Amino acid sequence: MAEAHTKQHDYHLVDPSPWPAVGSVSAFLAAFGGIMWLHHKFAAAPLVFAAGMIGILYTFVAWWRDVINEAQYRGDHTRVVQISHRYGMILFIASEVMFFVAWFWAYFNVALFPGEAHDVSRLAFTGGVWPPKGIETFDPWHLPLLNTLILLTSGTTVTWAHHALLENDRQGLKWGLILTIALGALFTCVQAYEYAHAAFNFRGNIYGASFFMATGFHGAHVLIGTAFLIVCLARALRGHFTPQQHLGFEFAAWYWHFVDVVWLFLFACIYVWGGGAGHAAH
Repeated sequence: MAEAHTKQHDYHLVDPSPWPAVGSVSAFLAAFGGIMWLHHKFAAAPLVFAAGMIGILYTFVAWWRDVINEAQYRGDHTRVVQISHRYGMILFIASEVMFFVAWFWAYFNVALFPGEAHDVSRLAFTGGVWPPKGIETFDPWHLPLLNTLILLTSGTTVTWAHHALLENDRQGLKWGLILTIALGALFTCVQAYEYAHAAFNFRGNIYGASFFMATGFHGAHVLIGTAFLIVCLARALRGHFTPQQHLGFEFAAWYWHFVDVVWLFLFACIYVWGGGAGHAAH
């Protein structure tokens, strides 16, 4: 591993980078192409969407590479810089918490007041009860419980990997990450199976819209967290992390535990409490 160069100060002056601009343009192309594709506006829309997605993925790889080089080989991530990074990650997770608070707020606003007299359209959609009449919800003690156990187990394995790293146990770190990634992928597969067998859909009913928005965005965060852990595994296999310096892995573990906690609230509030008497095993 290359030796970090000697720094004259503890702060990191970021080099000019093209990736914010490239990522922004790519995201715009992906969004524009995707919307035009869905609305069948012009034939080249799928190609615009594909170009945008390729740009986004390339931005991920290139930007991660630059940050890893800053941390691992150039010594830019000093102790003072790491404090700032920790504050930044804490604020990012706090913003993610508020993102999910919005979806929970939307869900409980309808679930607690399904017959709100001042909202005629709500009464028409819910029939004054929750879950709405005709909605066959999931049995919370079937696939949702299985996914809960999978995600809680993955929280255990990522903690194992973290403690193994602190003890400089490279094999424990590697296998802990591999198991966590495998469990995250299994969670996604089970959720996809659950979605495919749902007795309701997104369109046309308020229950399906609130259910899929809340659980679907959580599923997206599981995918993001899994990608985060895959990057950490690749770095661990190259010997990047040490017991003293492993900020990237620490942030991945924080993010994964955040995903775990959000799922516990989703399971308790939407599957168990919000399922009512209308659930049935699938």
